[in-house]
Amino acid sequence: MAKHDLETRRLSKLRTYAIDQALSEFEREYPGSSPEPIVASICAYEEEGNIGSVLDQMPATIDGRAYTTLVVVDGGDDKTATIARSYPGVKVIEFPVNLGHGVALQVTYRYCVERGVDYLVTLDADGQNDPAEMADVLGPLLADEADFVVASRRLGVDETTDRFRKTGVRFFSFIMNRMTGANLTDTSTGYRALRVTMLADVIDRLRQDQYQTAELLITCLKRGWRPAEVATVWHPRQSGTTKKGSNWLFGLRYTRVVFATWWRER
Repeated sequence: MAKHDLETRRLSKLRTYAIDQALSEFEREYPGSSPEPIVASICAYEEEGNIGSVLDQMPATIDGRAYTTLVVVDGGDDKTATIARSYPGVKVIEFPVNLGHGVALQVTYRYCVERGVDYLVTLDADGQNDPAEMADVLGPLLADEADFVVASRRLGVDETTDRFRKTGVRFFSFIMNRMTGANLTDTSTGYRALRVTMLADVIDRLRQDQYQTAELLITCLKRGWRPAEVATVWHPRQSGTTKKGSNWLFGLRYTRVVFATWWRER
């Protein structure tokens, strides 16, 4: 067997082991717990300066409906998990090591599929998304008008100042629309609402450790699931710096994910 294949198998088994450890600890921490039909999930990596503020803003209900808040802590050496656990009712899955945002999302999806959740809302841990808008983001799903709802900063208000990132949002939306036949204005946002039956259809096709937003969206569109957009206000990060790397590195990696997923799903 080639050295590359052995390394891939080793890393895959280590990742599986780390996830199993995290889920076993979750079951010990919350024995017999069941989520509400709606889950709001926040994936966080070293966001101790922001996670508390985000959780403070989580509404009591989403449009009058009960929901479960799930924080998936992607490893790290700070107090993100400790802060999240201090909030009553918040459930925390904590990875023992950093596995990547895409892996944290995949674990979130499987959690919802395996526990019979109906709808999932994902939002960022850095304070850029407003939790009060979750009812708007979820609305097209509840009305059965869509299966995948994107919160678009281009339809709403983008308060950030990074022109490179704003150009990237437009560029990737154009490329992905051409690839899929969709007509979306913001294809690289992590603020979205997802029908869990859709996730059950695509979960085994997802591979990306990072930049999984593009992979999920392209896969769902190619398999015929219905997209929609709602306007959002996109705030500057509350504190700290992005974990996505420099603009150029992020752009190159995201481009690779977009074209690799399109080639696989074409």
